[in-house]
Amino acid sequence: MNDYEQHDGLGLAALVRQGHVSPSELLDAALARIERHNPALNAVVTPLHDAARAEIARGLPPGPFHGVPFLVKELVASVAGAATTASSRLYAHQMPAADSEIVARMRRAGLVIAGKTNSPEFGLSPATESLLYGVTRNPWDLSLTPGGSSGGAAAAVASGMVPAAHATDGGGSIRIPASCCGLFGLKPTRARVTAGPEGGEGLSGLAHQHVVSRSVRDSAALLDALAGPMPGDPYSAAPPERPWLDEVGRTPGRLRIAFAKAAPTGVPVDAACVAAVEDAARLCEQLGHHVEEASPDFDAPALERGFEMVFAANTMANIARATGGAMPDRELVEPLTYALAESARGLSAADYILNLQGLHRQARRIAGFFGRYDIWLTPTLAQTPRPLGWFDIRTSDSQAWLAKVVAYLPFTYPFNVTGQPAASVPLHWTDDGLPIGCQFAARYGEEGLLLRLCAQLEAARPWFHRRPPVTTHPPRQTGGRP
Repeated sequence: MNDYEQHDGLGLAALVRQGHVSPSELLDAALARIERHNPALNAVVTPLHDAARAEIARGLPPGPFHGVPFLVKELVASVAGAATTASSRLYAHQMPAADSEIVARMRRAGLVIAGKTNSPEFGLSPATESLLYGVTRNPWDLSLTPGGSSGGAAAAVASGMVPAAHATDGGGSIRIPASCCGLFGLKPTRARVTAGPEGGEGLSGLAHQHVVSRSVRDSAALLDALAGPMPGDPYSAAPPERPWLDEVGRTPGRLRIAFAKAAPTGVPVDAACVAAVEDAARLCEQLGHHVEEASPDFDAPALERGFEMVFAANTMANIARATGGAMPDRELVEPLTYALAESARGLSAADYILNLQGLHRQARRIAGFFGRYDIWLTPTLAQTPRPLGWFDIRTSDSQAWLAKVVAYLPFTYPFNVTGQPAASVPLHWTDDGLPIGCQFAARYGEEGLLLRLCAQLEAARPWFHRRPPVTTHPPRQTGGRP
């Protein structure tokens, strides 16, 4: 199918409904692109080709994405009969017998699961490198990371393997790779998508699931398909007024948009990232919105410390599920993971609860800012895409590593703490051709408003036609080892 990459997921599904192409032909097109690009990118680490063909042969449900190839991230979500390792040797032999609820919803939407994508161990890193599965590379420049932790998903979508792919976000892991790979990445409101039946919440409520995509409408339609609680979930987000797909194309009205060029913690912001947000602010003003420079007033260092504690404690919990609470043999987890877990062993129950309460106080201060503004616009990241190995998973200095991480993503993790929806929108490219995302955040539960604005930006500054160099001249190169 020669024009496979000229359509988003909804466009491919329309071709199937109209009888112009079959699900098997779409799968063949996806698998051909995986075969062509994966040796260079190492985006797909678990092929499920035979299972995908068998699924089509059994008959697909008539969902909105009927027959569209799709990939699931190798983290959190279980696919029956496929290894679910969290990219860790500690879980290398874990083989679930049943789908997670989100995967069952993917299938009901008509998606055809063709494989699983790379992630760093336990999703810890903003780069996608693991000792189990190796390094994933950025299709815009193979010497750079595609971001993390959903870097395998983003590299697969940006290179045209699939039009959208499953992603998760505990500190920016949807928005970071969306920015690095020139994609749209929406982190939904907290508890918008269930973590069941395996879990109630991830990272003490910081973690979310959704997708990275090449179009806003695919993201909206997939949220319609994937959102909603399961019985027994500890809490859930209020349902939308109307389907999210219906928001695409509706006018957002004249919004009050604040923008920031400086990071809340005062870390340096690259000139290219500043230029991207300045350009986005001008575009919003040209579209009729009220735009001014402003930022919420909160204790950014306290938020940073609290975020780091949650990550360290949950790293120990990820290990404890396999070991019963003991530290594992060192060869079973990466040095960084081991160091983060060790740093959490001295925490008391009171330490952890007081830390969560402190995060909630800062979240209220950030949320108060959205009483004055509808949207906060920032760079998605404080730096351009980093070289491979920049976030060294072999280090045992977890504090220095964490300092490097939070300097990279000072704009993303606050919205994991508040639970508000936030999206990275690919509105800017550097002079040497690297994508730079701009983050737009809205009030809790207002994905509809955010999608209306993002669709307006997409129409004003289209990005769908942009293709990375690897798709035109794919080198035969292995993903490699970190």
